[in-house]
Amino acid sequence: MYEILIEDTFDAAHCLRGYQGDCERLHGHTYRAQVFMRTVSLDEQGISIDFRKAKAELTAVLSRLDHTYLNELPDFRDENPSAENLARLIHEGMSCAFPGRVHRVTVWETPNSAVSYWTDAQEPWS
Repeated sequence: MYEILIEDTFDAAHCLRGYQGDCERLHGHTYRAQVFMRTVSLDEQGISIDFRKAKAELTAVLSRLDHTYLNELPDFRDENPSAENLARLIHEGMSCAFPGRVHRVTVWETPNSAVSYWTDAQEPWS
């Protein structure tokens, strides 16, 4: 089994509707997103997943979030733009480009606070 890790950052503002505390007010973060992808085999060049392609896709996924007010995005019309929901959204976006290969997405909201999202589905890891 091979696992690669790519990561990037994006800046965004949000507020957590219904939260009892400071996070209910508008505030921003420099988020760090890490994507862990797995395969069981290598291609003819000895590569599991091309870093360049994976990074390009992560950049595309994060560009929808970067420098936005997350609460205004259609994805967060009915749910809070929490780190948990961001991790799921990024996982879904990366999974479209790399079906069956995205193992886990971790979103760091601060240098000391992160959340991970993965599915329990049996994935082929091809």
